[in-house]
Amino acid sequence: MKARRCSQSARQAAPSSAWAALLLAALLAPALAARAGSPDWLQAAARQPLPVYPSDTEAVMLLDEQVTTVSDTGEIKTRYRRAYKILRPEGRKFGTVSVYYDSETRLTYLKGWSLPAAGKEYEVKEKDAVETSPFGVALYEDTRYKVLLIPAADPGNVVGYEYEQKRRPFVLQDRWMFQDEIPVRRARFILELPQGWEFDATWLNHARQEPQAAGENRWLWEVEDIPAVEDEPAMPPWRAVAGWLAVSYFPTRPGLQAKSHGSWGDVGQWYARLTAGRRQATPEMKQKVAELTAGQATLLDKMRALAAFAQRDVRYVAIAIGIGGYQPHPAPEVFSNRYGDCKDKVTLLGAMLAEIGLQSHYVLIHTDRGQVTPDFPSMLNFNHAILAIRLPADLPAENLYAAVEHPQLGRVLFFDPTDSITPPGQLPSYLQANYGLLVTEDGGELVKLPLLKPAVNRLLRTAKLSLSSTGTLAGQVQEVRWGVPATQRRASLIDTPAPERRKVLENFLAEFLPGFNLQTVEVENLEEYDKNLIVRYQFVAQSYAKTAGDLLLLRPRVLGQKGDDLLERQKKGKERQYPVEFEAATLQSDVFEIELPSGYTVDELPPPVELDTDFVAYKSRIEVNGGVLRYQREYMVKDVRVPTERLEELKKFYRQVAADERSSVVLKRKAP
Repeated sequence: MKARRCSQSARQAAPSSAWAALLLAALLAPALAARAGSPDWLQAAARQPLPVYPSDTEAVMLLDEQVTTVSDTGEIKTRYRRAYKILRPEGRKFGTVSVYYDSETRLTYLKGWSLPAAGKEYEVKEKDAVETSPFGVALYEDTRYKVLLIPAADPGNVVGYEYEQKRRPFVLQDRWMFQDEIPVRRARFILELPQGWEFDATWLNHARQEPQAAGENRWLWEVEDIPAVEDEPAMPPWRAVAGWLAVSYFPTRPGLQAKSHGSWGDVGQWYARLTAGRRQATPEMKQKVAELTAGQATLLDKMRALAAFAQRDVRYVAIAIGIGGYQPHPAPEVFSNRYGDCKDKVTLLGAMLAEIGLQSHYVLIHTDRGQVTPDFPSMLNFNHAILAIRLPADLPAENLYAAVEHPQLGRVLFFDPTDSITPPGQLPSYLQANYGLLVTEDGGELVKLPLLKPAVNRLLRTAKLSLSSTGTLAGQVQEVRWGVPATQRRASLIDTPAPERRKVLENFLAEFLPGFNLQTVEVENLEEYDKNLIVRYQFVAQSYAKTAGDLLLLRPRVLGQKGDDLLERQKKGKERQYPVEFEAATLQSDVFEIELPSGYTVDELPPPVELDTDFVAYKSRIEVNGGVLRYQREYMVKDVRVPTERLEELKKFYRQVAADERSSVVLKRKAP
């Protein structure tokens, strides 16, 4: 999708090394700052009284103002004003301004100012900015940035900037993001529309506020003292919790009404028109389909063969210029080039599936759960495209966990051809329990993708080990993974050069075993993505069990950790604000059999544990039979979100799990 490529986060894409180098050059370059008077709005923002903020607050945004003027032709002019007071050295980053523009968005004005606590003011202008591109994973896109460094962004000083953009949007909607990572003292959004135009405003993660009349066809929204969105472990994505205002414009001119979306059906119709005629198959494509499906016994096997081609034989490369940020390239072009982005892969695979009688539909989605909300029908919140494949009713549903029944379309299978290691039937974790727009010829429908059951995302770790009288633990471990745990481990191994893959296991073992030696490693089905990933390894760990006189203390939970201190890492004096969000529902089991040393008897065993909540469950038990200790445990995540009001329950759960994981079996030396 435009300016937010499929593999990147929605809030801010990470700069490439080239872009980072240009930014560094800008920071190190001498400031070309003129002494000049700052504007009245910045001086007024600097004079306002401030509340008392926590001592670790880096900066406070004194003013966030966005003035949007929409012309009768649909062109939108927006003026942005920002003012910050720097409170700590870490807040100097707010003196760097980065403004984007492209073929549809012109930057018409850019200035910045610094108001030192002592001394004269500074002014910097657009001519002092560094022009750069984000580069990233796209082959080419027309987005450019101007980066402006405001001098003297030091603690105690105030900095501010102002810029104006003019754009010809493909969709008549805007978003006002008024909450930030630092506190905001005052924020306002001013909207001016042509005569006769209407608007609809939706508040997200904030109490609704009605606008004030600010003149003819002009409205004002203002909020004050907005708290910072502070980073918390395992919190939902930023936009899923931050406050923002979404505004849709409804013009009177017939030629512009297609750009106005008041429902998900409108959004779907817009995208259906944009993608119409893009899935025509050429003779070369038909020949490739025949080649890939030759010898495949079933329709399901044929579908999997075509899906694998789209996943791994078509490179991920994006060329996003203008409407190309939303509109896929024609399937023949993608097939010929053997590259494309997410929507291109979906288009090509959809065309190829049609050749074996399987119809499919675009599904627009975001790669962060919670970014798309049912309350705001918009193209602006999507950054990814996947496929909904319509399955015949008589097709065996074996392993098709991501298939659901749709009232009109029948059984549909959600599939992401951009993810190269998640096979058909599975879903990447970030797409599960996530909203997507299912686009059909008749329009669009917002649907919630399934959360796959815990047993689909499975880890089974078994070990046969022996313990010596000196405390040395040795033996073999086998891990069988499928679903998300398999994808996670595959990614870590595939992304690591073959000679260094052993290090992945060594890093894991180092978390639990002191002084270990990893002897052998075997991996099965690493690149057979539709099969369970199996990893076997052998190790020797010196002094694993601790001696105390004639006692030997053995921790039976040898590997893996289910207890989590994520709710213990809160800053002192601050309460957790946001829910906990897990990556996926999962079922993980450990079975460790440990042959005990001769000459020792079991003196004390930890009691069995069984914990159960609506979100997570855990149980463990220990048995000793014939000189072999058998430790079993099971950990299950049932749902991916724990609401804030249930976090104390989750904290208690993890404390009990951690206590069980620390517990030891006491072995006593037999009397001679």
